[in-house]
Formats: sequence, structure tokens, C-alpha cells
Amino acid sequence: MPNIKPISDLRNYTEVLNEVKEDSPVYLTRNGRGEYAIVDIKEYDKLKATIKLLTELEVGMNSVRAHGGLSADEVEARLGLK
Repeated sequence: MPNIKPISDLRNYTEVLNEVKEDSPVYLTRNGRGEYAIVDIKEYDKLKATIKLLTELEVGMNSVRAHGGLSADEVEARLGLK
């Protein structure tokens, strides 16, 4: 279940920060609407790495669509595995 708190709870920020765990962010609301998420630094780093990986995969897929790709046999032959 998501941990949702009003932003006014940040008056006691130590308590709020103690509730932040990896894979368990704290969501803050302002005027009853979601506004912020506080995430563990490890989780933040994983999210950045995931975005970077997905971006690179998209670049590769776009290259394959535009220029074609190699079959597994062609890759193995180029690497001298066959």
C-alpha cells in the first residue's frame, strides 16, 4: 500500500524520512493532490540507470529499423564463433 502523506507532515521531516525505504517511497500531497515523491537514493540511482538503458535500447532499435540488423549467424561469423 502506498505511503501517502500531506506535505504539511514535513514539519517533522525526520519522521517522514525514516519511512522512506528502498522500493517504498513516500508520496507527498498538496491540497489533496499528488505533488512529490521521496525515494531512497539507491532506488533513485536504479531509476536513472533504467532510464539510461531504455534510452540506449531505443537508439539501437531505431538504428536497426533504419539500417537493418544482423542475424545471429552473421554475428557469430563476425565474432569468429563459427
